Amino acid sequence: MTTDTARVVQSDYMHFAKLKTRATYNLASSGVADCSLAELGATMTDFELHGDNAYGYPPLSERIASRFGIDAACVVTAAGCSFANHLAMAALISPGDEVLVEDPTYELLLATLGYLQARIEKFERRPAEGWSLNANVIAARITPRTRLVVLTNLHNPSGALASDATIAAIAHKAAKVGAIVLVDEVYRELMFRNGHAETSFNPNNNIIVTSSLTKAYGLSGLRCGWVLAPTAVAERMRRLNDLFAVLPPHLSERLSVVAFDRLPALRARANTMIDTNRAAYIEILGSHPGLDQVVFDHGTTVFPRLIHADADQLFDLLVTKFDTSVVPGRFFGRPDHIRIGLGADPAMTRAGLERLRKALNS
Repeated sequence: MTTDTARVVQSDYMHFAKLKTRATYNLASSGVADCSLAELGATMTDFELHGDNAYGYPPLSERIASRFGIDAACVVTAAGCSFANHLAMAALISPGDEVLVEDPTYELLLATLGYLQARIEKFERRPAEGWSLNANVIAARITPRTRLVVLTNLHNPSGALASDATIAAIAHKAAKVGAIVLVDEVYRELMFRNGHAETSFNPNNNIIVTSSLTKAYGLSGLRCGWVLAPTAVAERMRRLNDLFAVLPPHLSERLSVVAFDRLPALRARANTMIDTNRAAYIEILGSHPGLDQVVFDHGTTVFPRLIHADADQLFDLLVTKFDTSVVPGRFFGRPDHIRIGLGADPAMTRAGLERLRKALNS
C-alpha cells in the first residue's frame, strides 16, 4: 500500500493527545506517570542555566554512550524521542524518497514523513501473529527505490517485542539496496529491569536508533531524547539541528544527567506501577468477550480489537458518561481498535479500567 498525498503540516494524533484526553481516568497515555522533582532526587547544585553544550552536553552524551557501550561521537541528543525521529528522518531522506513503514504504527511517524514529503509504502503487522515483525514479509517489500525502513520496538501501539536478530535480518536486506533501518526504541527502555540496556544499534551497520527517558521513567518534562548513529551520520544530524533547535535547554540536560544516575530507583518506581496495572487489566478486561486481543507481559500498552463496538463512539461514551479516555485506533490506522495505557497511577488506572468495562457492557 502506498501513501502519496499533499505535504502534511500537522499531526492529528498529537492534537488529540494534547487536548482531547483530559479525563479524570486517563487511559490514553502510553508512558509512566510523571515523576516529581523530589523523586528525581535533584539538588540545588544541579540547577544551572548555562554550560558547554554547543553540540551536546558532554556529561549527558557520555551517560547515554556508556549505557549502550558505544562511543559518545555516535550520540546525538534531541528534545524527546519525537524530535529525535524527526531529526533522524530529515537527515536520512529527501522529498520523494520511498520509505517502508510498519502498519499499524504511531501516527506522528507518518505525519513527519508526510511533512518531509516521503513516498510511504507499508507492510502489515498481523494480530494473528502476535503483531510480530516478519523479516521475510518486510524483505519482500524492500525494492531498489527503498531509502529507509521505519520500525518501533516495542511496537507502538501493540507492545510487541522484536529480537535484535530479526531487525538485523531486515537491515541486511535493506543494505543490499543502500537503505537504512530506523528503529524507535523508546518503549524498549521498559524492558531493562535488571539495569542492563540493550539496543539494535551497531556503529558498523545500517541500523539507526532513537529513544528517550520519557515513556519508561515519567520524565517527559526533561525532553531527554537521543539518536544513536554512525559517527558521520551523527555529525550530519548535529549540523542539521542548527536549523531546528540550535541549542537545548541546559537545565534539562543537567537534570537528565541526574536522571541517568538515578535510573535504578526510577525503574523500580515504574515497574511497581506497570506490574500492578497489568494485573488489574488482566483481572478486569483480560477475558472480556467484547475484546479480541493479545496482552503481553511487558510494555505499557494494550491494543485490543473491538468486536461489537465502534472505537470513536466508545471514546465519546467514555468521555461523556464515564470521564475516561483511551486512544481510538484510527490514529494507528486501525479504526476497530483502541489503545489502552498501563503506566499511570494504579488507583486511577484500576478505576478507569472498571469504567471501560462498564462502557463495553452498556
